[in-house]
Amino acid sequence: MRAMTYQGAHKVTVQTLPDPCIEQPDDIILRVTATAICGSDLHLYRGKIPTVEHGDVFGHEFMGIVEEVGPEVTRVRRGDRVVIPFVIACGDCFFCQHQLYAACETTNDGRGAILNKKAIPPGAALFGYSRLYGGIPGGQAELVRVPKANTGPFRVPGTLADDQVLFLSDILPTAWQAVCNAAIGEGSSLAIYGAGPVGLLCAACARMLGAERIFMVDQHAYRLEYARRTYGIIPINFGEDDDPADTIVRQTVGMRGVDGVIDAVGFEAKGSTTETVLSTLKLEGSSGKALRQCIAAVRRGGVVSVAGVYAGFIHGFMFGDAFDKGLVFKMGQTHVQRYLPELLEHIERGRLRPEVIITHRLSLEQAARGYELFDKGQDECRKVVLVPGLEQAPVPEPLPGAAGLVV
Repeated sequence: MRAMTYQGAHKVTVQTLPDPCIEQPDDIILRVTATAICGSDLHLYRGKIPTVEHGDVFGHEFMGIVEEVGPEVTRVRRGDRVVIPFVIACGDCFFCQHQLYAACETTNDGRGAILNKKAIPPGAALFGYSRLYGGIPGGQAELVRVPKANTGPFRVPGTLADDQVLFLSDILPTAWQAVCNAAIGEGSSLAIYGAGPVGLLCAACARMLGAERIFMVDQHAYRLEYARRTYGIIPINFGEDDDPADTIVRQTVGMRGVDGVIDAVGFEAKGSTTETVLSTLKLEGSSGKALRQCIAAVRRGGVVSVAGVYAGFIHGFMFGDAFDKGLVFKMGQTHVQRYLPELLEHIERGRLRPEVIITHRLSLEQAARGYELFDKGQDECRKVVLVPGLEQAPVPEPLPGAAGLVV
């Protein structure tokens, strides 16, 4: 099979690898029909995750057709069209029984990302995300072995195109969980830090739930303009605004701040010079810039919802401010399987149109170009979908924009 492999920071290539095979009785083999490049993949691509190795296959947003099933698989059968959640969960452990699938305690034989974990086992394994999360080959390939197939694969109707349901694998449930964690409802105010794919879908979900005012902070003007046109957000370019949180607070009633705030940036947020030095010296694992902004922008008693990935230590966390304001923090990997039936219904009824954020559709063979486009924000790239078997062609113009929400 052909698969995208890591060859060092900012270098990936498509190679021929052995086809995967059934290893456990509840495995399936999936023939991939669509896979996407996620913002989390860029952390790997940039060499920011220490346990990624040369030859690793990336990709945790993918779907396809079931090609082969293990003898204990009962949930799907050969020929089924399914989306694969990026979280690999057993369905039987304590956490899975509580629908906390990302905390599954049986699927990850890596060490996880927790530094001070004591005897706590790691959380769930993830597809294509280094030895920290189980070292399971990812979905940017023609074929994938999918473990725990009685819990993960989610059947989708043939009436919906791949583009409409592909993001059920990760970024749509991630955005949904972030917005729900932020307690957003009718008449709420919300600030979203980050206008990447997750941030954009956060805006779509928040609008559907009745949010009245949505501020969005990002450094890419083209992303902000798209979000303004599509979701009616109030754009703030932090390349031009030294203190977005102050700008947000001054536009809220009584200058109280927003009801909830979502950090859709994570540990690679552009920070201060001090943070850059600390990170270079390995004294800090993540930039705290976005988190500090979130704490400053939210009202007393509000919620800080963290969807962006963080790792290691953060200095200057402003914990005293968070305590004084009585803030609630909610965060973590997404419990994807919990949300899929509800989100599929929203898509079928036209309430959510996640596919409108796609700008580039390339063949799997063009994966390296797709990473470059997304990493550098070229051609006003918002989201890249890779299609195995698609005939190679010149990189297309961005797909036409469209309304992301129908009400």
